[in-house]
Amino acid sequence: MTELHSEPLPSRESPTEQPSRRRMRYCFDYVERCNMCGSTSDSHKILGKRLNQAQGWHPKSKIGISTTVMRCTFCGLVYANPQPIPYTLQDHYGIPPDQYWVRIDSDRSDDYFKEELRQMRILLPFSPGTRALDIGTGHGKVMVALREAGFDAYGIEPSKPFYAWAIEKMNLSPARLKLTTIEDAEFPEQFFDFITFGAVLEHLYDPSKAIQKALKWLKPSGVMHIEVPSSDWLISKLANLFFRISGTDYVTNISPMHRPFHLYEFTLKSFVEHGRQNNYEIASYRYYVCPTYVLQAVEVILRPIMRWTNTGMQISVWLRKKAKIPR
Repeated sequence: MTELHSEPLPSRESPTEQPSRRRMRYCFDYVERCNMCGSTSDSHKILGKRLNQAQGWHPKSKIGISTTVMRCTFCGLVYANPQPIPYTLQDHYGIPPDQYWVRIDSDRSDDYFKEELRQMRILLPFSPGTRALDIGTGHGKVMVALREAGFDAYGIEPSKPFYAWAIEKMNLSPARLKLTTIEDAEFPEQFFDFITFGAVLEHLYDPSKAIQKALKWLKPSGVMHIEVPSSDWLISKLANLFFRISGTDYVTNISPMHRPFHLYEFTLKSFVEHGRQNNYEIASYRYYVCPTYVLQAVEVILRPIMRWTNTGMQISVWLRKKAKIPR
């Protein structure tokens, strides 16, 4: 493990302060195996470099430090190698949610998380009081939706500002929402019927262990929902092609040292291979196109292509824990 200091980044600790410069500290941990399938990294493909800030279209003009981005040649997982690990979690997430999510108040509709709830009811018998766990509660809207749908809802959130927001703004109970990381969280085994990792797993340094731990809390035949960035997103591939043509080895994948602090991108095969080793199966999945961040005229062409080819930005995967086989 190598210790380095990043270039100063803009401070986002107070919404009333003008942006300033601050120093963030990282340890860089070399990755020897794919976190999901376990294949050795010396056989993985190097995609390019990623800066510790938003790169734009001309990353060669930016000053900063970078890390190498790799893709597992067996399951398609994209990750940083070496992996930048901040000295404290609050270095990344110790900011108010309304600064992390620019549009945090834009989706207060009754439809929030409703599509996921409909899919859950297809896969899992439901009755009032069914226990659910929201891992990485964030702003708290998923936990509210679960509670209003009749679940006995629990949550965990490691960021102090996010936790405070969920308690104060969303009226969540401190008895049901724990201020903790998944690594330190404790629940009884086989306690939950449904667990959701919506937009969380890509932020964790060891997603494999997080899934393994959550599986212990899940009942046999219980369902786990995971939504993550897809490493097959068409827009990323086109952006990387532009970088290569312009003569630079930078890539747009992941953002391990700046918001939104994505550490991984996944494929469906990442979960298929991980499931073979960890007693779960794929119950359902879906790709989401999401915003393309390109000109509208180009988006009209690209959106249907992404739908037809499963190359949208996000992939939603539903896992089912296999029932134990009687001896």
